Amino acid sequence: MPRQSSHTIAPPVRSAAKPQRPRDPVASGERDAAHNRSASFHYFLLDKVEAGIALRGTEVKSIRQGQANLKDAYGLIKDGEAFLLNVHIGPYSHGNIANHDALRTRKLLLHKEEVRRLHGKTQIKGHTLIPTRLYFRNGRVKCELAVAKGKQDWDKRETEKRREADRESRAAINASKHRASRA
Repeated sequence: MPRQSSHTIAPPVRSAAKPQRPRDPVASGERDAAHNRSASFHYFLLDKVEAGIALRGTEVKSIRQGQANLKDAYGLIKDGEAFLLNVHIGPYSHGNIANHDALRTRKLLLHKEEVRRLHGKTQIKGHTLIPTRLYFRNGRVKCELAVAKGKQDWDKRETEKRREADRESRAAINASKHRASRA
């Protein structure tokens, strides 16, 4: 008679792996690092372009912490190069004496043809370059630039009226849905 084996195979031992930390939504590109909300109110945004930014030292870490502000920023093309002025990137909290200057002029990284095209569009009277948002793509900071034309006061009032009408219509639709679901 064959002998029965008392040997059993134990299930594989699983190592206590560290739980995955959720990645920062700004660093992973799910959320913008900075957004210029007033740009669409003060300007007609005509053409948008993605550009890289030449940053120093701790600026990327500050942007990841959400310390960037685009409110008064604008773009400038000079001598065939594009620059970003008045972008406020706050000092890095864990930085040292070599921390970056918050309002320095930063160079935009664009192809020559893109710079020429933007230069031609900004030569039209009333047109300028406005940064609309800062975000991460593949671990690098990108800036969305828009060729913008300034709005007059009556344009701003018209935009506000349209926005208010849209808000009221959405509220009416939601109210009718709510009444229909209760009945």
